[in-house]
Amino acid sequence: MKKLGFGMMRLPLKNALDRADVDVEMTAEMADYFIAKGFNYFDTAYIYHLGNSEAVFKKAVAERHPRETFVIADKMPVWLVKESADYQKFFDEQLGRCGLGYFDYYLLHNLGVDSYAETLKHGGFEFIKKLKAEGKARHIGFSFHDKAELLDKILTGQGGLDFVQLQINYIDWDNEGIQSRKCHEVAVKHGIPVIVMEPVKGGSLALVPGAAENLFKGYDGGASAASWAIRFAASLKNVIVVLSGMSTPAQMTDNTGYMRDFRPLNDDERAIIKQASDLINKNTAIPCTGCGYCLEGCPQKIAIPQYFSLYNNQKQFGLTASQTVYYTNLAAGGHGKASGCVGCGQCEEHCPQRIAVTELLKEVAGVFEKAG
Repeated sequence: MKKLGFGMMRLPLKNALDRADVDVEMTAEMADYFIAKGFNYFDTAYIYHLGNSEAVFKKAVAERHPRETFVIADKMPVWLVKESADYQKFFDEQLGRCGLGYFDYYLLHNLGVDSYAETLKHGGFEFIKKLKAEGKARHIGFSFHDKAELLDKILTGQGGLDFVQLQINYIDWDNEGIQSRKCHEVAVKHGIPVIVMEPVKGGSLALVPGAAENLFKGYDGGASAASWAIRFAASLKNVIVVLSGMSTPAQMTDNTGYMRDFRPLNDDERAIIKQASDLINKNTAIPCTGCGYCLEGCPQKIAIPQYFSLYNNQKQFGLTASQTVYYTNLAAGGHGKASGCVGCGQCEEHCPQRIAVTELLKEVAGVFEKAG
């Protein structure tokens, strides 16, 4: 299995303001290209694209390619589980959505302090082990967005797991909030294979500041900024797959081009990435990856990831008229304004980056609503 996986969380959209409105035809073309180039790993989840990603996978891949030509990973939405019987209900629904009889990789989705406790309470680990014994899930594991200490506790207490999925990228490598390095070290200590998510940090490492771009181009003028990020993650010990949320054919062509015959980073390239990381960290105000988990259940339908992206651009490049127009259009297109936040905190409970969303929305409102 090649080390590049097709993450189906950021698929091409017909309507940029509607995450559920996926361009199925373009996704199918990209999937065809992916498989034709010798890659086979696809990754989806119950909530991706507001619940539409699994159905898109069925139409774009499962119904169009022989089962032996692709590997598919899906995830149990553990925060929606209220009783043990819910595990089977969600799993059966996911098989139906994807049009499959089994999953190659199956994960407990987004374990953290609270969700781990609830998963233990409802028997989540026992459930996925049962799936493996029945042949309904060939490999079982979990995705994780929390501290290394908790990861060590889970891997120590739960035997029989085949892999763990971690957020790893060069910007978060030494970040004490996300602890990419420390979590990776825990996984290596336990000898467990690692699947990497967010290697390009929601696309932000594909569009790096000019000074960082110059560092990369000075060493290899033909390599994209994204290639540096993905190769960083793929070069790490125990990493078996690096997921990339590709949303355009150009991104697909670029990623498969340099990952088809993967070349690990050398010492000079690692040094350049460290310099680039230091430059980028100085210019990023909000470490949002655009995953969209915060959108689930927001009573005001606030476009949080989009607003944070505009805010980061404003911090890096100054407030421009176009950024204000984007903000105004988003607010006028059925989304609540940043100032409409009622402080319920649901977004912060779901945020893998542990961002103080409600407080930062006040800053966003202060910039864009004042300007508008």
